[in-house]
Amino acid sequence: MDKEPDKTPKEIVKQLAFELGFDLVGVCEAEKFQAHRSVVLQRMQDGLMEDLPWYSPARVIRGTDPLTLLPEARSIISLAMSYNISENVRLDVSKGRVARYAWGDDYHKVMKTRMKEFVSQLSQNIQTEVLGRWYVDDGPMLDRAVAQKAGLGWFGKNTNILSSEFGSWIFLGQVLTDLELEPDEPVKKNCGSCVKCITSCPTGAIVAPYVIDNKRCISHLTIENRGAIPKKFRSYMSDWVFGCDICQDVCPVNVSALYSSEQAFKKKRFTTLELLDILSLTESEFQQRFLRSPIKRAKLEGLKRNACVALGNSRDNSAVSSLVKILQHETPLVRAHAAWALGEIGGAQALSALRHTMLVDEEDMVLAEASAAIDLLDQ
Repeated sequence: MDKEPDKTPKEIVKQLAFELGFDLVGVCEAEKFQAHRSVVLQRMQDGLMEDLPWYSPARVIRGTDPLTLLPEARSIISLAMSYNISENVRLDVSKGRVARYAWGDDYHKVMKTRMKEFVSQLSQNIQTEVLGRWYVDDGPMLDRAVAQKAGLGWFGKNTNILSSEFGSWIFLGQVLTDLELEPDEPVKKNCGSCVKCITSCPTGAIVAPYVIDNKRCISHLTIENRGAIPKKFRSYMSDWVFGCDICQDVCPVNVSALYSSEQAFKKKRFTTLELLDILSLTESEFQQRFLRSPIKRAKLEGLKRNACVALGNSRDNSAVSSLVKILQHETPLVRAHAAWALGEIGGAQALSALRHTMLVDEEDMVLAEASAAIDLLDQ
């Protein structure tokens, strides 16, 4: 469309964003996020953000200085898309739960494709070449800090951004641009005395308002964590096999959140996963099935580990034969969690398989889990 003489660049930005399907848009200045940088670096030093080798202090410093990412930057356009869709998921012991954000297509690709189109069309609509760099949460920028400063919402005590209209069910993206745009005011709201997200977290991952210890968070444990699930958290994972929505499900703001209109997020391809099916997946089947899904992030080994924990928590006797078979898996991590699950379910077949594992397996991790499981069953 031609530039309309009565519209400011900021009005054109917002109109275009809504036309392209973004649900929220705000603007802030391209200045250093010094306070947020200090907070994140301190939390890293306190050991609250471990097991993220790619998330380094250098990345934080770079991501909190917009001019290192785009020297010509004058403004940051913060964009959000809702992924909230109606929930009518039927659960049983054979299924594992998936966080709502992963029910549809991978938001990284959806958002990045839309933001690329946004920057391209913005140049046409303003009738001048617009410089832009865009990021989703896999980029270096602190997306929630940008969203808060740009007026999209406020920080919830679970560290998510809360929007009055869409709650915390939103994906965030940022566009750094050389356009001089009038900044929006931050939202002057907070969660008041509400602590539902804190008290509802089964593992106590929200260790203080606005502070999460990722080593305790079910989302981190099932997705980013590449090692064993600590035993003290396994029962609290229940049937979650990819992510966790508990702190969002209990949030009063989310009760009245508007639903998403984005078709890519409404597909409901993976609301739950068949646990025994996960155990039998090959690598090629995994890649094909989750081709356009964020579930790939957990890796097949991690997903099988998570399925073993969910099956152990289910106490489902029908899973024993499959878990016994998984004791032959090539990965010690998966074998170890299968041994734990067999100990939780119990029975003669499980006990026999665990004793055989003690004779033939050579990995300390597996032997420790099998031994503990046998001790539990012998009691």
